[in-house]
Amino acid sequence: MSRKRYVKEKKESFFSKFVNFVLTIAVACAIGSQVCTAANNNLRIAQVSDAHFSTFEENTSYKFLKNSAEILDDVILQINTSGAYDFVIFTGDLVNKPKVSELNSFIKHISKLVYPWYAIDGNHDISIDGPLNKEKFMEILHSANDDIPNKPYYAFTPKRGYRVICLDSIIDYKITTNGELSDEQLAWLKEELNDCKKDIVVLCIHVPLTEPYPSSDHNLLNEAEVKKVLKTHKNPIIVLQGHYHAAKVKQDGNVLYISTPSLVTYPNAFRVVNINSNKNKVLVDVFLKETNLKDLQTRSKLRLLNSSLTYGDEKDRNATYELKKYKE
Repeated sequence: MSRKRYVKEKKESFFSKFVNFVLTIAVACAIGSQVCTAANNNLRIAQVSDAHFSTFEENTSYKFLKNSAEILDDVILQINTSGAYDFVIFTGDLVNKPKVSELNSFIKHISKLVYPWYAIDGNHDISIDGPLNKEKFMEILHSANDDIPNKPYYAFTPKRGYRVICLDSIIDYKITTNGELSDEQLAWLKEELNDCKKDIVVLCIHVPLTEPYPSSDHNLLNEAEVKKVLKTHKNPIIVLQGHYHAAKVKQDGNVLYISTPSLVTYPNAFRVVNINSNKNKVLVDVFLKETNLKDLQTRSKLRLLNSSLTYGDEKDRNATYELKKYKE
């Protein structure tokens, strides 16, 4: 009798353990699913701007062109070893002189990236009467990366809930450092925003929509018209911009403007932007990642009369910004 009782109790113990095991696995899966879902709401971007890559030029009064390849390689190494990133975006002035050979050399360096990369044109990338016009520039990029359409402005979806819009702000009918979006491109932008009303938009442009500091010969000539189009999109828009070689972040309602410095001018840095989409809001973590080549960075700083203008305040370098999500 006692033996039967012992066997019965042993069977119940095993069953209890089995049930507990199953429940534990179920809870773990549920937690894991929530963690994965949270991670999937994030978009992590590395923004590199104004690399001004050069294979033959000497340093200027404020641009370390002779060291451009060295700085670029350092940034690529940092990105490759600090992932994971959803993609890397180069926001214009990839090269310092608009030469086909220079752009091809630049691409050889960035081909070492282990993450997807995209690029847009800057005023230094496009020649008015030379071989590297917009058509040739995009043709070379497309040949190196078929994810980039053979068109100076384009859009893609890196993950569900996000739309990345890459704009062409370069004037190529005259010599100028100002920028402009054509009427055709503005109409296309409006259609894009209309097609992704529920998405968070990341807009990439070289000539900034909001200046980090005033410069009448560098600004976007039809800034007001572009901003009017952006206002039609109620969900958050994160604008990644360059051209001014300065670290600055400005928020205007649900639009966050992030200006990123140049690699060849102090602080010789790139951006990491982490976008976390929650139910009612979007949190944007902005980080400035400086070069590891500290001796070079120190020398670069000495060449500027006002290094604080390009370095910005702490809120321009490392901060978190909150944008509201639209409720239908």
